[in-house]
Amino acid sequence: MNPTTEQKTAISETVRKHKEFLFPAVATYYQEPVALVKGEGEYVWDDAGTRYLDCFGGVLTVSVGHANPKINAAVVNQVNTIQHASALYANKPQSDLAEKLAEITPGKLKKSFFSNSGTEANDTAITAAKLATGRHEIVVLRHSYSGRSATALSSVGHSTWRPLPSQVAGIVHARAPYCYRCPFHLKPESCGGACAEDVKDVIETATTGEIAAFMAEPILGVGGFIVPPDGYFERVEEITRKHGGLFIADEVQTGWGRTGDKWFGIEHSNVKPDIITSAKGMGNGVPIGWTIATAEVADKFPGLTFATFGGNPVSTAAALAVVKLIEEEDLKTNARAVGNYLREKFDELKEKYPIIGDVRGRGLMQALELVKSRETKEPAPEVVLKVFEETKRQGVLIGKGGLYGNVIRTGMMLNSTKDNVDELVAALDKSFAEI
Repeated sequence: MNPTTEQKTAISETVRKHKEFLFPAVATYYQEPVALVKGEGEYVWDDAGTRYLDCFGGVLTVSVGHANPKINAAVVNQVNTIQHASALYANKPQSDLAEKLAEITPGKLKKSFFSNSGTEANDTAITAAKLATGRHEIVVLRHSYSGRSATALSSVGHSTWRPLPSQVAGIVHARAPYCYRCPFHLKPESCGGACAEDVKDVIETATTGEIAAFMAEPILGVGGFIVPPDGYFERVEEITRKHGGLFIADEVQTGWGRTGDKWFGIEHSNVKPDIITSAKGMGNGVPIGWTIATAEVADKFPGLTFATFGGNPVSTAAALAVVKLIEEEDLKTNARAVGNYLREKFDELKEKYPIIGDVRGRGLMQALELVKSRETKEPAPEVVLKVFEETKRQGVLIGKGGLYGNVIRTGMMLNSTKDNVDELVAALDKSFAEI
């Protein structure tokens, strides 16, 4: 659809207001930012009427499709019943959701605390770990992302996302299990799990030796979908518990079937976390944050505490509808099947284009790391920007990440099809060929 003069004016007016009245830090993708006005299934439309295949889902947040009628129905029904109660009162959607989450989470996780975002979920987890153990030091990973509060920013392992120095003491960063760019210059088949052993070294040299917790994303999202090697988390859990710590799995991006077959990314490892956090895809775009812990941990969190919108009836009704939909339509299996197909296509692109240095991910969480040379692995962030513009022109929206901004990230809907994958890959193929 060709935009009319009136529509072009509407676009520029929307973007003009964005630039004039929002913090400059609220950055947008693309040389000419996109103003989205409509979404349906895997597609979105801008205010010029242009349709795009959405392969990033608002940063892995729209998990079961834009304007999904089943999720919308749950939201509308709840809005028309009671929209807000505050955490001072019990409400049925919150209680029902908490019960369901205790059923589907691994190990002995049982008691939930609801908030507004992944940032709050991670803050709650860190506070709970400190209270439960009586210790205050937390081990996190470099290349990680935790949110934007003082505690979360102190946990972030990316200079790009840290506008201030650490504001909270006692948070230390271990080496990331980044096999493509191994910090120890070793090979996965012969490294002996050096990245896991670094957690031990950090605890023994940069803390008191007794920690409150180790916290990590099962796949480092903003870091560029870094997938730890097999056995990594098992060894880290062993080290963590030896030093008195709890294990926190940050599932803000990896949860809800995203990695295929399992509800949560950490379930691909033989690890039983003491705490799981999540947000994003949990609500399919409705704001919600969530922290679940074992009873032993949760019961040591003293009252009073309060989150005005935590456990909001509308948000929890939406989240419960998302969980039920994933179950009913077996979307965890679909994420694995379609994700495997996407991985095959990405591997084919790598064979075709030397600028693709690495393909990695799990399920419908797949990435391409672009480099100027496969020998030197020098990052190529400028090529990512060019690919962004080309794929946009072809009606496909993608994401990016990585410390160097050289990783193309995709987070397709859990109910995406192989046809959707073909559309994405065709756009990428044409973009790489043009460049």
